[in-house]
Amino acid sequence: MIIATGTASGKSLAYLVPAVTEIFSGGTVLYLTPTKALAADQLRALRSLRLTQVRAATYDGDTPPEERRWVRQNANYVLTNPDMLHRSILPRHSSWSSFWRRLQLVVVDECHGYRGVFGSHVAQILRRLRRVAARYGSSPVFLLASATASDPAAAGVRLTGLEMAEVTTDASPRGSTTFALWEPPLTDLRGESGAPVRRTATAEAADLLADLVIEDVRTLAFVRSRRAAEAVALTARRTLEEVEALLDEEPVPHEEYAEGGPEEVSGPDDGGALRDAFGGVPGEALDGNGGRGRSPAKAAEAGEPAEIDAGGRPDRGGGRLSDRVAAYRAGYLSDDRRVLEKALRSGELTGLATTNALELGVDVSGLDAVLIAGWPGTRASLWQQAGRAGRAGQDALAVLIARDDPLDTYIVHHPEAVFGRPVEAIVLDPDNPYVLAPHLCAAAAEIPLTEGDVEIFGPAARGVLDDLVSRGLLRRRPTGWFWTSRDRAADLADIRGSGGAPVQVVEASTGRLLGTVDEPSAHTMVHHGAVYLHQSETFVVDVLDLDAGVALVTAAEPDYVTFARDVTDIRVMESLRSRPFGPGTIHFGSVEVTRQVVSYLKRRAQTGEVLGEEPLDLPPRTLCTRAVWWTLPTPALAELIEPGHPADLGGAAHAAEHASIGLLPLFATCDRWDIGGVSTELHPDTGLLTVFVYDGHDGGAGFAERGYARASDWLTATREAIASCECERGCPSCIQSPKCGNGNEPLDKAGAIRLLDILLRA
Repeated sequence: MIIATGTASGKSLAYLVPAVTEIFSGGTVLYLTPTKALAADQLRALRSLRLTQVRAATYDGDTPPEERRWVRQNANYVLTNPDMLHRSILPRHSSWSSFWRRLQLVVVDECHGYRGVFGSHVAQILRRLRRVAARYGSSPVFLLASATASDPAAAGVRLTGLEMAEVTTDASPRGSTTFALWEPPLTDLRGESGAPVRRTATAEAADLLADLVIEDVRTLAFVRSRRAAEAVALTARRTLEEVEALLDEEPVPHEEYAEGGPEEVSGPDDGGALRDAFGGVPGEALDGNGGRGRSPAKAAEAGEPAEIDAGGRPDRGGGRLSDRVAAYRAGYLSDDRRVLEKALRSGELTGLATTNALELGVDVSGLDAVLIAGWPGTRASLWQQAGRAGRAGQDALAVLIARDDPLDTYIVHHPEAVFGRPVEAIVLDPDNPYVLAPHLCAAAAEIPLTEGDVEIFGPAARGVLDDLVSRGLLRRRPTGWFWTSRDRAADLADIRGSGGAPVQVVEASTGRLLGTVDEPSAHTMVHHGAVYLHQSETFVVDVLDLDAGVALVTAAEPDYVTFARDVTDIRVMESLRSRPFGPGTIHFGSVEVTRQVVSYLKRRAQTGEVLGEEPLDLPPRTLCTRAVWWTLPTPALAELIEPGHPADLGGAAHAAEHASIGLLPLFATCDRWDIGGVSTELHPDTGLLTVFVYDGHDGGAGFAERGYARASDWLTATREAIASCECERGCPSCIQSPKCGNGNEPLDKAGAIRLLDILLRA
């Protein structure tokens, strides 16, 4: 069964009741969650019930070795994650024999998070789980919990391989949520090729977070990256320190507190709708004469005195305002994460800047507002993040702050693309051979595979098994397939797509371990010269040693941030499907992509102004993946090159590629950084003008295939996003890409619109 209802609708109770019932009957329960934070939160909730028969325990990377034996032998409610299930519990299933024999229920919580390549890996892990449980004579019920999703039963079938009933009716009480779409203003600065620069979403989020903390509004600020989480928290803390300094310079006379206590501090001068929509939230403030007030954050940024009402000193809760803001992200040590989670629940922290690590159902009741800096990738994630505020029937505020990005720009100008639309289907492909092959090896290492097992792993399993035998990874015998290597088969599958051992980030002067970064991300996050943020401390990378798996950093306070840029080559391996599209043709198929990070940009932190570009020398990375691409024949392009208004064909295709990458996440459950693209006026494999958009994962992730299926809607939205942007020749809100290795040259905005008009002709 899959329960797919909104945030705070009682899903936890829906699986907790049958779970406790099974335990009281002598059974065991396995609870699976994507994140350690959610497992720790669920354990806290279970222990609060004080049911002595429920011996609940987490079993994850944070579990001390001395506790693991007790969990294996005594726990009857085990909370873990797919990583631990894959690497430890299933390979060592014999150590869990008593648990397996009594296993009655498997709870898969927040299953909407299992999408793309990660979801495909989890689907195969669950098939391996079913097979191991059957070995010990148990056939557990699978109970899945999800945020609202399109066709949840079908998603459940793809994830587990089992028939699935669905529960989608949500009658839970909830307060109202005021949702604001916030577009940062254009600045007077100019970026590449003279393009106008919009104020960054992280800078806006930091200002709003500071103002909300001043008003004692408990707030989560969701951002898109670890670095952004640190940047928002650091900027908000600095702003609050400046506000406190301004307030301390002009103490409010005691008698002004005589009646009614302190009044509210005025909020941003440009956010009146926020105060109107949500009582006490910073917004347009009026002074005693009916004039506009000025946000303390804005005033501090400008170095001017803050305008506050009489009695406007905020309640600091016994401490400094700046101490009530922190960052939360993956990569922190487990003890640090638990401290932050506890401080958020207790109210010791008022503002927290976080990645999607806190998107899932961690109980942070009492939150009043959520800031979302940039489109989170899917409508499901948007509503999940917005749902973190307003629990227990409270009213809430959610603000989506647009990044300088084609998709974000499109959404703030076309709110109908989000509101009133169903959420996306959960896209995953368990039959991806790059996913299936290592899990077949792992399954054979756990228990030799037989003919009867092949059906569990899907229709593609037999062909993949034959390939594994031919490569010498499995041995075929009359009784089945066997793993004969001394190596750990589980090590073949990198379920989160990190692509290798993590790179450790170490402070050079002290040897202190700050955190870790997966190997592919190291090329873009901790390259030489990169600015690295950790718990509001800023560092600059001195050395990245990929062979040793270490990045050495030095504490610094640069006034800029860095963005890596790469170049890409693509080769068509096979066109699997194609169809006419306007005067051209659209294809879906297999490609080989070679990418190399070649340089990085320095941008001023607060304004986005480009300060310079530095070259890098990093090795190329190659992947075989799936792509969607479209071509146009030369005769169809004649009107673009006619005298009078000739277009730069390469620049037009390049601009269309950038914008289409930006818009695909609206139609496929992906992130802009999950996909890439290449465009060329004349591609050697097609002999035509060609634009590619490819999945950024080996074997593909289903995103390009989704683009192929919805090509008309996708490319129409791309054309509208470019045309509706207010810039003249192109900017990051429409056709410029932050990761373009060609320095966003050449780009032709008008040519891209004309090119897409030709392609979209019926």
